[in-house]
Amino acid sequence: MQIKATEQVNSYAAFDMFDQLHFKLIELKTADQGHSEASWRLGTQFLDSYMLLFIVNGEGWLTVDGEFVELRSGTIYAAMPGQLVEAEVRGKAERSLYQMRFSISYEREIDETSAQAMMKRICNFTTKGEMRCSSPVTMSLICREIEENARHANGLQRYYGQIRFQELLYTMFSDMLQLESNDAMRPIEQARHYMEQHYMDKMTIQDMADAARMSARHFMRLFKKRYGCSAVDYLTIYRIKQAQIMMRNDQNFRLKEIAACVGFQDEMYFRRKFKQISGLPPAAFIRNSKQRIAAVHSQGIGILLALDIIPCASEANHPWTSYYRRKYETDKVTPLVDGEEGCLEQLNTIRPDYIVAVREEMSASMMHRLNSLAPVCVISQSEGDWRDHLRTAAQFLNRPAAAEVWLQRYEQKAAVVRSQLSEQVRTDKLIILSVKDSKIQVMGPRTIASVFYTDLQLNAPEGIENIWQQSHAGIHDLSDLAHLSIDRALIIVNADDESSQKWAELQQSEVWKASKAVQTGGVDMLIPSVLLDYTAFTHELMLDEVLKLWQHRP
Repeated sequence: MQIKATEQVNSYAAFDMFDQLHFKLIELKTADQGHSEASWRLGTQFLDSYMLLFIVNGEGWLTVDGEFVELRSGTIYAAMPGQLVEAEVRGKAERSLYQMRFSISYEREIDETSAQAMMKRICNFTTKGEMRCSSPVTMSLICREIEENARHANGLQRYYGQIRFQELLYTMFSDMLQLESNDAMRPIEQARHYMEQHYMDKMTIQDMADAARMSARHFMRLFKKRYGCSAVDYLTIYRIKQAQIMMRNDQNFRLKEIAACVGFQDEMYFRRKFKQISGLPPAAFIRNSKQRIAAVHSQGIGILLALDIIPCASEANHPWTSYYRRKYETDKVTPLVDGEEGCLEQLNTIRPDYIVAVREEMSASMMHRLNSLAPVCVISQSEGDWRDHLRTAAQFLNRPAAAEVWLQRYEQKAAVVRSQLSEQVRTDKLIILSVKDSKIQVMGPRTIASVFYTDLQLNAPEGIENIWQQSHAGIHDLSDLAHLSIDRALIIVNADDESSQKWAELQQSEVWKASKAVQTGGVDMLIPSVLLDYTAFTHELMLDEVLKLWQHRP
C-alpha cells in the first residue's frame, strides 16, 4: 500500500508548477479534412511542437521514436517536440479523430528544458503516451467546440476556442490523475507483460513478483484478484496458446521441440496441460489443424475462433480488425464474395472439409448446394443462445470438450470483470442502443447486450422488456424511452452518414437530454465492428471492452 501512496503523491507533484505554464493551440485537424474517411495518415516527421491525437471512433497505429502503439477509440495519445512520429488511422465516421498541435510558454522561473521535463514526466505516467478518458463522449464534444470556435471568423470566438482547449487539457490531466490513483493493479499489468515476453524461459513466482516490485505473497493475491486465476495458471495457459500457434503454422515440429520452445521442460507434463487447457490432446489438435473449415456467415467466424479454428474462408465484408489480422493471420483466409453463385464457385475451388452456415441467412437452394460440397453445420439464430451455438458447432466438429473448456474460462472471466466494477456501475440502470441507418435499436438479451445483462448481471431500466420485444425493427418514436429511468447508456453508432445523422437527432431530442445518463455524463460509445456479432468470441472481446470503459469509473 505504501508504494501506491508514494506513486499518487509523485503524480500530483508533477503538476505543482503547472500554473506557470501557458498552453496555446497552434493547429487542429480532423480526419475528414483533406483525407478520406477510410484512412488518415500522418507522414513520418520530427515534431516541432507538442501533439495530441484523440481517437473518437476508429483504429490504427502510431510510432513514436520507433516504438509501435496500437491506437484505440476513446483514447488520447501525446507526443513531444523532437520525437519522430508516424501514424495511420482507419476512421469509422466523420471526425473520427482530432489532431492538435500546441506550444508551451512559461514564466521566468521555468526554462524550456524544465518545461519539457515536466511534460515528459506527466506523459510517463501513462503507457506509451496513452491517456484514457473517463468520458470519451464529453471529450469528443469539447473537441468539436474547439474546432468550431478555432475556425471562426470572429477573433473573440477563436479566443473562446483557446479557452476550451485549456478545459480539454484540464479534463485530460484530471482523468489521468484519477485513473492513475485508482490503478492499483498497474504493477500486476507490468508483471503480466513480463510473463508474456519471457514465457519461453524458466520462470518462478519470485521472478514474476520481482517484475511487479512486490513480495511474492502480495503478488499472488493481487494477480488472482485481477485475472481470476493464479499467475502460474495464467502463464501455463499463455504457453499453451503459443504452442497452438506453432502447431497451426508448422505441423512438422516434434512435440518435445514445441514444449521446449514454449517453456516446458517435461513433455508429458506439457501433454497433460495441453489437453486440460485445449480440451484436446496435442496430436488431435495438430490433426484438426489440417482441416479446412469455411464460415459462410460472420457468426460462424466468432464460433470457430472460440474453438481455436481459423476459418479457411469467410465472407469478404467481415470487419476484421487489426487485432484479428495480427493474431489470426487473416491473409490466409479466402474472402468469400457476396452473392450465392460466386460464393459457391469459390467454395467448390477450395473444397473445405466442413462448412458452418446460419439457416436464416441461406436460401434452401444455397443450403442444398452447400451440402453437396461438404458436411454443413447449421446454426439457427432462433434456436438457443450463443452458448448453444458454440456447443452445436463443437459437437458437429468433434470438439465438445474444447467448447466446455472455453465456456468455463469465459464464466470465470465474467465473474472477475464484474468484481472489478464499482458498486455504482453494478446498480445503475443501463441501456444499450445501436444506431444504424435511420433505426435506433434497444439491444436486449438476444444480442451482444447479453454480456451486460446476463453474464455481468447489470441492471436494465424497469419496463424495458416491452421495448426489447417490439424494437427489432427499431424505435420510431423516441417517446418510447421517456418512461425509462436511464442512469447509464452505451451507444453503438454505425459508420455511415445516415447513422451519424440519426445519432445527432437523438442527442438533440428533449427525451434524451432529460435522461439522467446525459445529465450526469454517463454516456459512453463503442465501435460497432465485430463487437456486434452474437458469438462466443465477440462476447469475450466485449468483456475486455467493459474493463476499458468502467474499470476505473465510479
